[in-house]
Amino acid sequence: MKVLLPIDGSKSSLNAVKYVAKLAKNSRSTVTVTLISVHDDIGLGHVKQFVAKSVVDDYLREVSEKELKPAQKVLDAAGVKHNMVIKRGAISQEIIAAANKDKVDMIVMGVKGRSGLLDVLIGSVAQRVASSAKQPVLLIK
Repeated sequence: MKVLLPIDGSKSSLNAVKYVAKLAKNSRSTVTVTLISVHDDIGLGHVKQFVAKSVVDDYLREVSEKELKPAQKVLDAAGVKHNMVIKRGAISQEIIAAANKDKVDMIVMGVKGRSGLLDVLIGSVAQRVASSAKQPVLLIK
């Protein structure tokens, strides 16, 4: 079974990792996990006018690696095979694209409570992934 596991550094995404580790332990088939970290750099538009693209790339990669580290530790401790993908762009679209490209069987992701007006107006990343993905999406609190 191939599982895509989006990581954003939140408590709920770490709960999703722990869930997948238990799932893998109890599964009769091999579970392979792809951890994905996606950052939308649209908020850095102003900064990109004054800072080299490579500096922005390095910054976003460092943030992603920091967010992925706790998830890696949980999966390593559970003996779950995994790889990592770091992307930039529209978060829900990149998650769905990765799921389709890798032909994953399931997407497991953390979900946060609505935290502001923007989520009410356009919906959360988890909602957009769940409503658009071809694969089953399991949302973990």
